[in-house]
Amino acid sequence: MMPKKLSKQPTFPGSIPTSTLCPAPPILSDGLPLPRAVIFDLDYTLWPFWVDTHVCAPLRAANAERSAAVDRIGETFTFYTEIPSVLHGLARAGVKIGVASRTHAPDLARELLKLLLVPPASSVLDDGSNAGGTEGGGSTSVSANKKDKPKRAIEFFDAGLEIYPSSKIQHFKALGKKTSIPHNEMLFFDDESRNRDTESLGVTMWLVRDGVSWNEVVDGIKEWRRRKGV
Repeated sequence: MMPKKLSKQPTFPGSIPTSTLCPAPPILSDGLPLPRAVIFDLDYTLWPFWVDTHVCAPLRAANAERSAAVDRIGETFTFYTEIPSVLHGLARAGVKIGVASRTHAPDLARELLKLLLVPPASSVLDDGSNAGGTEGGGSTSVSANKKDKPKRAIEFFDAGLEIYPSSKIQHFKALGKKTSIPHNEMLFFDDESRNRDTESLGVTMWLVRDGVSWNEVVDGIKEWRRRKGV
């Protein structure tokens, strides 16, 4: 079988992607229920490549900001453009975030998640808090932003990382056990329709065609709410 063709946002030889400031969608703060956990596949979902066929170890940081990684043959790898703001936005909304990936290079996938830094929320997420003013009786947004530092991507996944060759059913059973969150309170983003078998557990799966963006997240949440009767 031929390796899958890289997507519209493939590797970045010769250039490093820059952070994009994205507005936080109203659906995160409209007062209606949100999934308690959002789970992502990795390949062609969070990043535009197959880590086990397109990446040649070892990896190193591509720049001082560690916004991308370079492999042995000089190819550059990073997340889809809106992933940093998506991770911050979901975390700020109190949603737990996890990974379910059946890659055959689990160690390399974890290494990449540890190597890549997600920029501060103030540089990627416009949630209305960057305009100045005070909050909580005297703490200014300027002082808050001083503490707003980049963090390793892997630190966002507080619902767990299930990264190993197996069925996604097994991944979700493990995530459910780890988090004690019912499967019908989980929303799953994946690029392969065969993984709809996870819905037999009660999971809502949203199929993405070329990576996760805020539009995909909003549509996924709407579908999750529809199935919950919201």
